[in-house]
Amino acid sequence: MRIIGIDPGTGILGFGVIEYNKGKSELVDAGVIRTPVKEDDAVRLVIIHDELKEIIRQTKPEVMSVEKLFFAQNVTTAMTVAQARGVILLLGKQVKLDIYEYTPLQIKQALTGYGRADKKQIQEMVRVILKLKDVPKPDDCADALAAAITHSMTVR
Repeated sequence: MRIIGIDPGTGILGFGVIEYNKGKSELVDAGVIRTPVKEDDAVRLVIIHDELKEIIRQTKPEVMSVEKLFFAQNVTTAMTVAQARGVILLLGKQVKLDIYEYTPLQIKQALTGYGRADKKQIQEMVRVILKLKDVPKPDDCADALAAAITHSMTVR
């Protein structure tokens, strides 16, 4: 099963595509989509849509795993990330992907067995599970791969 994981964001959106087969996960592609900071929100959302659509076209995932929005503080940031999530979810349905959403707690538990794991622990588990030489950079990319891995562990 090919899974695309998404770490939603407006300025930086992380994506990670893995191939999961017989209990093993392998990296297919990963990276980030960056949008211009001073650009209008609508333009940034179009960039996210168009670039993510092209990534999906090239990597051909069957399933999309998206990190659920969880913010306790900055309302403005939460709103723009929610807009990006809307674009992501709509695109996923338009290209006929099954979509699954996981909270940060679920992702931490799936990868480390501990719901309060820190970012470094999650990143190291991503590296180990995918048998990578280095931790994926930037953090948004590693977080997206963690979302994809979480789905693979959930459907075992």
